[in-house]
Amino acid sequence: MAAHESVGHETVGHETAGHETVGHETAGDETWDAARCAEEWGVKPQTWLGYVSRAQAPAALPASDGARRWSPAEVRAFPRPGVGRSRTGAGPEARALLSAMEQVAARIADLREEQRRLLVEGRERGLEISPMARALDISRQTAYAWLKD
Repeated sequence: MAAHESVGHETVGHETAGHETVGHETAGDETWDAARCAEEWGVKPQTWLGYVSRAQAPAALPASDGARRWSPAEVRAFPRPGVGRSRTGAGPEARALLSAMEQVAARIADLREEQRRLLVEGRERGLEISPMARALDISRQTAYAWLKD
């Protein structure tokens, strides 16, 4: 980690392992550059900046000099996106939407079963495949495959 020394009212940061770390003069907290944040999350700096641009990582701290810096505590606490991790959009609204999707999928599965049942019934009554497939809005190949099952 970087060492800090106070000089008057400003805090001066020192580079360590190629990452600059600067302390806030008011709070005495250190801040990280994009490369250090990326290292913390185990991603490349470009990936980190992509996460920031999509609000999947904490926003940079306000700075008068335009330098993009982050609070280490915020970086560590922010729910990191990626495989096996909760994404920013996985809140209650997203869970409700996913639940609605699951309900639709269940209804579609029920309708698909009804299509199969009607197809078998039509076959038993001697109907031809082509008009049944058209009526069920399926291909003839699908109709033949379902009748084999």
